Amino acid sequence: MKVVLFCGGLGTRLREQSDTIPKALVPVGYRPIIWHLMRYYAHFGHREFILCLGYRGDLIREYFLNYNEAMTNDFVLSQGARKVDLLSRDLDDWKITFAETGLHSSIAQRLLRVRKYLEGESEFLANYADGLSDLPLDRMIEDFRARGVVASFATVTSPLSFHTVAADGDGVVTGIGTARDSKLRIDGGFFIFRKEIFDYLSASEQLVEQTFEHLIARRALAAWPHDGFWQSMETLKDKINFDRMEAQGNCPWMVWKK
Repeated sequence: MKVVLFCGGLGTRLREQSDTIPKALVPVGYRPIIWHLMRYYAHFGHREFILCLGYRGDLIREYFLNYNEAMTNDFVLSQGARKVDLLSRDLDDWKITFAETGLHSSIAQRLLRVRKYLEGESEFLANYADGLSDLPLDRMIEDFRARGVVASFATVTSPLSFHTVAADGDGVVTGIGTARDSKLRIDGGFFIFRKEIFDYLSASEQLVEQTFEHLIARRALAAWPHDGFWQSMETLKDKINFDRMEAQGNCPWMVWKK
């Protein structure tokens, strides 16, 4: 299936990095986070990508136009450094469509603007470009097809450490916990859509807030609960956490290495 990645946002909560580059290009180790996500999808056999560009889309185009596979693959250097023989490759069989979808467009608007590149596709995948996971995508797709719904997405437990507070009617606190320990589940992305999703989309509405409400009313939306690894890069703290994990070799999202 084709994979649509939304990588045009401003990334305002990660301003330390996204002032100069789009959030999708913020590095985790040697490669930007979007590369890790694309490598994840490629592992499951989905190697045709549509990148919905916006903020600093020129840098994303430039990154892939000047892509250097020697940075993350073993190779043999010979003939006085004039010859490079790669011993393995990353994106040799990837096909990437770069689509300008606007600087301030919503997710729904970006999806509508790449509809023409999904002609003939009965199903397709989509995702935010700033989150990584070890979600078993093949099993999620099987569940999606078995249910016959229009859309499905991953739900994950909140990674936030904020305190949750319970109080009675008089304002007396009856309990304190953390968002991480609560049973609250949040939208984790990793969407699967049938082509019928375009019958519900509107450029004036948000994908999750309004379009999904239409699907809920028709019992056409499914959720895949994932309790394994999931982490998005929202803040500098998240970026540092990713870097530490990569430096320690603790990278559960790298399912292609397992």
